Amino acid sequence: MEKHIYQTGIIGNCAFLAHVNKNTNIDWLCWPLFDSTFIFGQMLDKQKGGTFSILPEGEYTSHQYYLENTNVLITEITCSDGKYRITDFAPRFREYDRYYKPLMLIRQVEAIEGSPRISVKCQPVSDYGAKKLTVNRGSNHIQFLGGEENIRLTTNIPVSYVFDEQPFVLNEVKYLVMTYGEPLEAPLITTAQRFLTETIAYWRTWIKHSSIASFYQQFVIRSALALKIHQFEDTGAIIAASTTSLPESPGSGRNWDYRYCWLRDTYYVITALNHIGHFEEMEKYFSYVTDISFSDELRYQPLYSITGKKNIDEVILDDLDGYLGNKPVRIGNQASEHIQNDIYGQVLISLLPLYTDRRFTYDERKDSARWITYLLNKIERTIDEKDAGIWEFRNFANIHCYSNLFQWAGACAAEKMAKTINDEVLEQKAVSLKERAAAHIESCYDPVRKVYTNSVGSQNLDASTLQLIVMNYLDPASDRAKDHLIALEKELKGSNGLFYRYLYKDDFGKPKTTFLICAFWYVEALAAVGRMDDAIREFESLIKFSNHLQLFSEDVDEVDGSQWGNFPQAYSHVGLMNAAFRIATKLDRPIFL
Repeated sequence: MEKHIYQTGIIGNCAFLAHVNKNTNIDWLCWPLFDSTFIFGQMLDKQKGGTFSILPEGEYTSHQYYLENTNVLITEITCSDGKYRITDFAPRFREYDRYYKPLMLIRQVEAIEGSPRISVKCQPVSDYGAKKLTVNRGSNHIQFLGGEENIRLTTNIPVSYVFDEQPFVLNEVKYLVMTYGEPLEAPLITTAQRFLTETIAYWRTWIKHSSIASFYQQFVIRSALALKIHQFEDTGAIIAASTTSLPESPGSGRNWDYRYCWLRDTYYVITALNHIGHFEEMEKYFSYVTDISFSDELRYQPLYSITGKKNIDEVILDDLDGYLGNKPVRIGNQASEHIQNDIYGQVLISLLPLYTDRRFTYDERKDSARWITYLLNKIERTIDEKDAGIWEFRNFANIHCYSNLFQWAGACAAEKMAKTINDEVLEQKAVSLKERAAAHIESCYDPVRKVYTNSVGSQNLDASTLQLIVMNYLDPASDRAKDHLIALEKELKGSNGLFYRYLYKDDFGKPKTTFLICAFWYVEALAAVGRMDDAIREFESLIKFSNHLQLFSEDVDEVDGSQWGNFPQAYSHVGLMNAAFRIATKLDRPIFL
């Protein structure tokens, strides 16, 4: 089988996110929210997914790249008649003391060489391709009716050419502005030009205000830009990916909807944002987490919608072909019903900056004892309980080492917070829970193999236990930490730095692909124990598994390096950012050297 690499780049403005294929098509766009129906969805069905392409007659070649330090994407097409450039972007900039981020996709098309002859096809759909939209032609726009809101395409291309998909010579700069709900009520050309200038300036300023060390800085910059547009700014939620049902491996059935926010990844996301110095994004995400955290629910869900809704029913859309024919296509995620007990520790750790980062004021941590007690009580209720674990097993439960690790870490954070507010009773409760969690972790230790297993009473190894080193449960300088790492390497490490989550059977059999964030955890663990040459070598191997735009998938095939799983995966980029920061810190490299 030919090596599989995703051929799309992403654009977004923290209100929506779109995938632009190298073949010029908008392969994926959900409106009005990240988890709404797709408007364009050829990723999941070539026939029912609609289309929005700008192609020449005959054969062509394509070159795609980002404008430096932006989320503005360029696709250059070379054909027999010449060469042209498409600039795709989602407007985002500061205006009237707030961020302007409309549901608006802008495509600027300009000839570079010769007189290319092109045609535009625009056929949005609704209800995941089940509904074709009614098309109305205006004097300078086309309106698509029948969805939740009207969609309008405003252009300076003769409307008849677009309506009839008729080829024409590109002899001047053309603009295509697609809007959802609110149409563009302003001069087309000057508005599009101003929006592009403002958007470029916004992204470049955002990067200049980032603290990014020199170690593979270009990869960290792209990861930071990708992570940024996975945040739904209205609530602060950060989604795992913008896509659904891209398979973890061909024919595996492991096709999941990742357009939601996982609380269990709170610690990693906040750590990455803190490393690059982006307080605003961290604060918004923190607010989203705390809004959910202090609800009256006895138990947290592993994931929530971007608006904080709990009900994320999983359904299968049988009428869609699936990515490259891989069914099923799932909408929603049953993991929202699972028990995952690491979540409470994740949330407690996310509160810690309120007490250790002086950028937060006293008012933002008032009523602390109630907050901390509330979360510690949740840990206390679940600390001896079996759960589905970090990998969300659907049909069996265990007392997982990883879950208890984050309960331990959450109790450690609570202990520090209790000391800050001089609450001895709360401090003692935190210490007691920390010791109980540690006892469960130690019950996972196999003294013969000198390794921590995935759960109590199990012989199976799991990459999530790398976090015992990264989270400093194990002293990275200790023999126990080094032996644990060696044992995990021996069983789970693939070639080129790749790492399997685990190799035992789960609900769907044995995994066939490696999990990229686990590989970056491995790099962090190597750096933590002082194996710096190994850490750098493995990091340099891993960055080769990006696509042409330095975007990373969730899974990588060890044999041929194929990208699989939902794409791009925000947490893979978070893993890269945290691993690069760990190495840069260990190397003690100043930012500008």
